[in-house]
Amino acid sequence: MSGANTGVSTEVAELEAQVAQLRQQLLQAQKMVSIGALSSSMTHEFNNILMTVINYAKMGLRHKLPAEREKAFEKILAAGQRASRMTTGMLAFARAKGDHREPLNVARLVEDVLVLVEKDLQMHRVRLETHLAPEVYAEINAGQVQQVILNLIVNARQAMSGGGNLTVSVRRSPEENFAEITVRDTGSGIPADKLPHIFDPFFTTKKPDERGQGGTGLGLSLCKQVIDSHRGRVRVESVPGQGTAFTIKLPLAVAPIVHQNAAVKAS
Repeated sequence: MSGANTGVSTEVAELEAQVAQLRQQLLQAQKMVSIGALSSSMTHEFNNILMTVINYAKMGLRHKLPAEREKAFEKILAAGQRASRMTTGMLAFARAKGDHREPLNVARLVEDVLVLVEKDLQMHRVRLETHLAPEVYAEINAGQVQQVILNLIVNARQAMSGGGNLTVSVRRSPEENFAEITVRDTGSGIPADKLPHIFDPFFTTKKPDERGQGGTGLGLSLCKQVIDSHRGRVRVESVPGQGTAFTIKLPLAVAPIVHQNAAVKAS
């Protein structure tokens, strides 16, 4: 009997390992879907950056006055730095794997995502408003939580087909000892009868667009899995025709201690 029990336990362990691996692959696939949703606007933005660099490089070559050349160099530098922030954010987001967690500044985490979606929101006539409280820390896996935030923002943009307002906020909730991230839109909203099911796998309230994006019913399910694994919560409020607000709650963490030697070296 003990041998049979051992065999069953081994089989269960193997199945659990397979499920964990499949879940990780699904998270990575969903990440690629999110990146695909931004590809058009990102390409457009990079083209704008290149045109800025080219035009100011030409201006710098034409003008001999130091002041004009300095202005051209400053514009080229600013454009290059923006491109660098976008590529760095995209590469970090695409490559992030595993389940490593550490205390991170939540506002900075959100800002890194907003760099990626800024042009996409502009192209779809969505006005962005932010309220990001500083010095709010949570112990999280950066790539996983950024994926959740990106998914919620893309969902919000898709719910505002004619444009609208998107508000992203970060705050400390000391009474519950949570860091809160809220993504609020003025879109179509979610019908009351469908609201209890939005986190169910394969349940969706939208159809795929002309490029086949959206409508899989996996995005919100994966979001909830990620937040649950962080011992957090997800709350949703929605009024049809007025909009939807998703609030992510993550346990607060103590800010990491900066070693004095490192601080001296950095200064």
